[in-house]
This record gives sequence, C-alpha cells and structure tokens, in this order.
Amino acid sequence: MNCFLQKKGCWKANVIMEFIGSSYKGDTTNGRMDGKGEYTFPTETKYEGEMKEGMFHGKGVLHFPNGSKYEATWENGIAKQGSFTFADGLQYQEKDWDYCDGYDRRFYSERCNGLRPAGESQLSDLHPPHFIPDGCYDCGDGSYDPKARVVTSYSGRFLRNADDSEHEWILRTCRKAWDEAAGVDPENSVAF
Repeated sequence: MNCFLQKKGCWKANVIMEFIGSSYKGDTTNGRMDGKGEYTFPTETKYEGEMKEGMFHGKGVLHFPNGSKYEATWENGIAKQGSFTFADGLQYQEKDWDYCDGYDRRFYSERCNGLRPAGESQLSDLHPPHFIPDGCYDCGDGSYDPKARVVTSYSGRFLRNADDSEHEWILRTCRKAWDEAAGVDPENSVAF
C-alpha cells in the first residue's frame, strides 16, 4: 500500500501498521482497506480476501503459520460462517466428529496411514516429532519454556507469553522433552 503522496489518511495507516508489525497489500478507498487484499498480522497469520471500510468483509481465508486455515464469510470483521482445516488436511466438524473423541484417540495421520509397527510409537501427528529443547514442552505450535513462560515456534521465533490457564494446561497435557515414568508412585506401590 504505497500511497504516501496520494492520501494523508493512508500515510497514518502505514505508520500504524509498521508500528504494530502488520502489513497490507491490496485495494484501498480513502486510505482504508477496501476491495480485495492481503493483511499479514505480526504473528505471520495472513488474511486473504475481501475487505470493506478497513475490516474483513465478504469471503476470506485466514492462513496460519503452521499450515492450517480458516475459510469464512465475514461481516464487518466478524466471521459469520466458516470452516477450519488443520495443516494435515483434517477438516474440523462441530457436530458428529469422531476424530479424537473418548472412543478414538488416534492421530489423524494414523487414521489415514495406519498405526506404526510395535516399538515405533508415534508421539505426535508428525513422525518423527519436532525437536523440543531440554526442560520444555511441545504445545502444538511450538515449544514452551515453563520457567520463562514463553512459547516459541519450532524454529525458535517468539510466538507469545503464556497466561496462567495456558501454562497449567501445557504442564498437565503436553509432551515433555524428557522421559518420565508415568503413573508410578514408588512410596505407594506394592512389591509382589
């Protein structure tokens, strides 16, 4: 959006976008995103689609850095109807979804390609799984350092600081970088 000499309001929008780390390429009207365009957030999530008066409006797709996407119809910046597709191609279904429920906990790739041979456990949907640094957890979109309370991408780029609820969820549910015996309490176990 190069309109420094065209419109005074457009220059302000460019300065604000540069300050917050966003960018926009596409049609504008009176210095606002209007028409078809591509808006990139500081997190590298990218929206491609229709805009109206500076907001997502019409058909558009959010592309997430991990390869997943959300296709939706937007009204004044709010998604009214849409569908989410994970990076591995799995389409999310709000109702009657039999993937990863209490009866079937396999990974999507195991459903498509079958289970791995005995002794070759699949620890994540990607095989082999991403490397996780010592003392960290695999939280799905990167690794989490519980001491610093920071989530970084698998390539080491800062993603976010974890709030208390995300911190507790990661410690309780996510894969650790270290092996740990689970379910055994030496003080309360009985030797036979």
